[in-house]
Amino acid sequence: MQQSPLIAIGLPIALFIIMIGMGLTLTPNDFRREARAPKGLLIGSLLQLLALPLVGLALMGLPGLTASLAVGVVIVAACPGGTTSNLISFMARGNVALSIILTVIASLATIATLPFWVNLALDRTAVVDAAATTVHLPFLKTVAMLAVLILIPVSIGMIIRGRNSALAARADRAVSLFGAVVLAALIVGIATVNRDRLGTLLIQAGPACAALNVVGISLGLLGGRLARLNWQDSLTIAVELGIKNSTIGLLVAMTLLQNTEMAVPSAVYGIMMYGFGIGLIAFGKRLPAAAVTP
Repeated sequence: MQQSPLIAIGLPIALFIIMIGMGLTLTPNDFRREARAPKGLLIGSLLQLLALPLVGLALMGLPGLTASLAVGVVIVAACPGGTTSNLISFMARGNVALSIILTVIASLATIATLPFWVNLALDRTAVVDAAATTVHLPFLKTVAMLAVLILIPVSIGMIIRGRNSALAARADRAVSLFGAVVLAALIVGIATVNRDRLGTLLIQAGPACAALNVVGISLGLLGGRLARLNWQDSLTIAVELGIKNSTIGLLVAMTLLQNTEMAVPSAVYGIMMYGFGIGLIAFGKRLPAAAVTP
């Protein structure tokens, strides 16, 4: 499938800018502070990088999912949290510092873990392209692309934050708005390309995306509490597992795998997660003050 220059060039550039926004929220002190009490960071990272992709693989067996949509669900499950999760953690009275570090750590680890999980899903489904050859996500190319699109812009954002925090604060708001516009444009584009089958694809992908969101949030809350984390940290982990960087999923599906059907779950999840995010905010605000005191 031949991709348009807008997708092949524009999407990586857009993601680069969005990841600068993540760096704008981060300082070296954030890493040092969480390193002194790393339990939340360890639990959150394990759940996000290991447990949730396994859930995605399990959901591939849901009835009605085509092979491409099933792989798309795993792509979403293997994606890290996004900057939106940091905002929702703040509004839900979560641990914002933990949220930011979990987002960054997951984003960095995703460079290697995402191609692993996606290729595992592709092997299970044996998706083929128009030339009847098995689709495979190129590991080294994916690692290189994600490294460039994550490591470099996050570093740039941190440098800007370190030199001019006021400029970083203003730029962060602009980049967050830009990210929302990009995601909306991509969702419209995917809907247009798949307009003849859009209703069917939504019906097929919707339940799996909803299940992934519910299970992810539940894993965060229950996993945190079982690990004896306080409610604030447990809620933060739940937000990180439930609110994904769907733009990375769209990049993998549309640019690296060149399959718009695989991108549908990322688009559906990208819309659906905001509803669950509102629920998490409401839940956090209902917790007693003692439960959200660091």
